[in-house]
Amino acid sequence: MLIDKSITGFLVELKSDSPAPGGGSAAALVGAIGAALGIMVGNLTVGSAKYETVHEQCKRLSLDFEERLAALEKYIDEDTEAFTQVMKAYKLPKNTDEEKQVRTKVIQESLKAASTLPFTVAKACLDVLELSGKILSIGNVNAASDAAVAGRMAEAAMWSAIYNVRINLGSIKDADFVADMTSRVEDIVARSEVLMDQLVKTANEKI
Repeated sequence: MLIDKSITGFLVELKSDSPAPGGGSAAALVGAIGAALGIMVGNLTVGSAKYETVHEQCKRLSLDFEERLAALEKYIDEDTEAFTQVMKAYKLPKNTDEEKQVRTKVIQESLKAASTLPFTVAKACLDVLELSGKILSIGNVNAASDAAVAGRMAEAAMWSAIYNVRINLGSIKDADFVADMTSRVEDIVARSEVLMDQLVKTANEKI
């Protein structure tokens, strides 16, 4: 499993000529790193008596970060598996009309799954971005840069996941699915813009 590899081992897999793991798994990893940084800021805040008034808030935020971290860790491998299924689908036989029909159906189903998974990653990363802004606003000021980095990484990971959604949508023939997913992606983007504006403003005040 990718999640169990060393950093060097993961990078070796990533730079190989295999299309998987690729951008989707990398997005999940970056989002997970952002969540881990957020947890670190929470720990540094709870560990300081100076911030006693926000200890309980930070503990709750850390629990929320932990939930997203666990999910994103899981998505690192799930994204690779989803794309592997797409590649397998394209390799199905197409010698007869029946085989062609089966192949087309499996391809479309696998593409939908390969779009849905990175969308889920994008949502988790959006949550990490929001949590990063919150921990930045109340957390240990000595770790403000770490909280800001957490948010920046979450945004980058979110966009990376969205790119993977969009490229798969281009090959999906189900117009209703494409329209619905496109609308949901646009909602995430709009929300992220508001959150990033808030994060940047707070970061500029604290760093």
